[in-house]
Amino acid sequence: MLKILISAPYMILEIDRYRDIFKENNMDIIIPKVNERLEEKELIKQIRDIDGVICGDDRFTKKVIDNANKLKVIVKWGTGMDSIDKLYAEKNGIKVYNTPNAFSEPVSDTVMAYMLAFARKIVELDDLMKKGRWQKLRGLSLNESSLGIIGVGNVGSMVAKKANAFGMKIYGNDIKKISDKIIRRYNIEMVELNYLLKKSDFISVNCDLNSSSHHLLDMEKLKLMKKSAVLINTARGPIIKENDLIYALENNFLKGAALDVFEKEPLPIDNPLRSMHNVLLASHNANSSSKYWEKVHENSINMLLKGLKEVR
Repeated sequence: MLKILISAPYMILEIDRYRDIFKENNMDIIIPKVNERLEEKELIKQIRDIDGVICGDDRFTKKVIDNANKLKVIVKWGTGMDSIDKLYAEKNGIKVYNTPNAFSEPVSDTVMAYMLAFARKIVELDDLMKKGRWQKLRGLSLNESSLGIIGVGNVGSMVAKKANAFGMKIYGNDIKKISDKIIRRYNIEMVELNYLLKKSDFISVNCDLNSSSHHLLDMEKLKLMKKSAVLINTARGPIIKENDLIYALENNFLKGAALDVFEKEPLPIDNPLRSMHNVLLASHNANSSSKYWEKVHENSINMLLKGLKEVR
């Protein structure tokens, strides 16, 4: 019987619905205790006799892979694979999959929600009313605002689609060539990163985390932004140099930020971001959607079965 480690937190919550599928395929599922992710030391203890994995953001380092004596397939529940040493795994004969374009809809909805919250002063007005104050605040319409999208892939292009429907001026930046069809359809002006940072009222980070994007937005880049701009990150925390962002917010280099992801997760209780009035925070939850979670559950299982079948 094959041993399968299920460490993706969202899938663990729903695992009873899928037990029969694993049983029918002669698989014994192992479910560890997971908070946010399994770190290297935790995985090393678990991985020795495991044949396949459906994981979340677990740290599949070289040491983990060296201790994976039987591992044949790693399936990343979702898209981002920055926590997996994919090249080293494949060099050791381990197939690595993800479920691409899994959460473009809910994540792009989240970006739009953050922009609307800042533009329409939703949080501030609610706070004033609950404090007993009847006060008018000057807001913005999205169609008088510009949006810069860093990473015009599956999520970024969906953000552009929705922002275009609101009539926003849209700038895009990507290290990859974006199809002319996408650019024309959503009225995206592809520009250099520095130009995007200088011109945009809202900036949405939607690129992958890799060697070229780690700390892509540091103090030098943050200082290019308008003082009235809002930075939104629903991609990966380390794309923004967090200490630089904190300093920039404290010194009014930009108006505010909306952050779903952080350099260290869960976000430490004493992190200054938690006490900033001009920052909206969430617990890496932009992908939240029953419909799309279920699709990823099913696709992850299918990729696992496919991978194991190919190596038999």
